[in-house]
Amino acid sequence: MLIKIRKSWELSENAVLDEGKYLNRRQILKGLGIGGLIAASPSILSNSVAATSDDPSAHLYPVARNTAYEGGRPLTPEKIATTYNNFYEFGSHKEISKAAQALKIRPWSVLIDGEVEQEQQIDIDDLLSRMPLEERIYRHRCVEAWSMVVPYSGFALKELVKLAKPTSKARYLIMQTFEDKEVATGQRQFWYPWPYTEGLSMEEAAHDLAFIATGLYGKPIPKQNGAPLRLAVPWKYGFKHAKSLVRFTFSEKRPVSFWQKLNENEYGFWANVNPEVRHPRWSQATERDLATNERIPTQFYNGYAEEVAGLYTEIGKKEPLFK
Repeated sequence: MLIKIRKSWELSENAVLDEGKYLNRRQILKGLGIGGLIAASPSILSNSVAATSDDPSAHLYPVARNTAYEGGRPLTPEKIATTYNNFYEFGSHKEISKAAQALKIRPWSVLIDGEVEQEQQIDIDDLLSRMPLEERIYRHRCVEAWSMVVPYSGFALKELVKLAKPTSKARYLIMQTFEDKEVATGQRQFWYPWPYTEGLSMEEAAHDLAFIATGLYGKPIPKQNGAPLRLAVPWKYGFKHAKSLVRFTFSEKRPVSFWQKLNENEYGFWANVNPEVRHPRWSQATERDLATNERIPTQFYNGYAEEVAGLYTEIGKKEPLFK
């Protein structure tokens, strides 16, 4: 008899959302040319149409769900997940969803350079056609102590690493977001170190959980959530999840990330979720679930410890991993 042992973050699909209802909604709406999981509210429907109307990749979604990745809690309503966002390129407040619509997502290309066999400039639609797209349900934990559970579509970051063919000198993957002060008003604030830069070790980038999100709720990912490419590393705080990526640089040297440059005492390179290490200005022991507005206990590595803790066995002996 085959016995399945669930991962630490897994929940039965019925507990996340009734599978029949989820697929039925997606198929009906796809038939209408919309696709995805959308609540019945007319206002949400109109917002969703507006968010995908200029995205040529809309026909790719919804994609098949990989049931090995479940969020462990019910999904956050789409309207909340797509309107309560941090995206400093468009402002330091949470209500940036309207401002982010100024972002032009076509043409869009991605530069792959650094310690690779050959530098590449790839058009976004070419990249999407070459990647194995799937849907995963991930927890998202912000350093500000709020959290949500969302269905991302996209591809494993390790697939992009394979495409890049890094050399043996590559120890880190550096990711940079777009820079366009004409449309991104937040980038006119000179005290921020633009462009937004983040990085992972090569071991982290090659991990099964590391993901590049290109879709959300069965549709192309909205601009305010990081269209057309965003990083999703669910065991790390949300500021590591760089949005609207345009460059992947493989490097021998560890980068200094955006928030490190601003305040390294509060925002370190590793940024792994740990309820026992408080932020200098607030506790990380609990988090506010956006779906219920209730405070719940925070888990080590955001509930993904079983899978990722081994990455840091040696590193943790040398430096703090939750900074």
